[in-house]
Amino acid sequence: MIRIVRTRALNALRTSLTEAQTTASVAREEAEQHQWASELANDSAIRAETALEKLQTAALQRAVDVAHLEGELETLRAQSLLDTEDRQALRTLLRVARKQAARTDRVYVLLHFGEVHSVHATWDAAEIAAEAEGAPRTGWTSLATLDDGTPTPASGVSWRIRQLPLGDAL
Repeated sequence: MIRIVRTRALNALRTSLTEAQTTASVAREEAEQHQWASELANDSAIRAETALEKLQTAALQRAVDVAHLEGELETLRAQSLLDTEDRQALRTLLRVARKQAARTDRVYVLLHFGEVHSVHATWDAAEIAAEAEGAPRTGWTSLATLDDGTPTPASGVSWRIRQLPLGDAL
């Protein structure tokens, strides 16, 4: 069966076909642009996720570093406090030592039957040392004498303390 198509209808169909092809071409170009934009956005999203992961890892590492440094800081603060206390104790000891060095212009020699037994900074320290060796706790005199009034020789007295100015020899 043969159909007869009018020229006007044929021209209308051809015009419609051209318009549809043009519209399809424009739609294809837009689809390609949208596809390209989609791929670009996808690549950007992947790069952003990678950068975010790196930043999160770096932030976590910084948090670990900060915690470590805070621990070190606390240790250093404690050490600083100890150092300050040590310096204060040393200053106190130095002050005491200087006071004692300034006062010490003599020593006390503990003699046992005339022989030097020990040397002490105070009379009491010499007595304590003698008592530790068995000397009696009482009866200490500065200088013992014989019945005739002459001084008892050092070898005749079991324990004797003799005060000596510093710089003198026995």
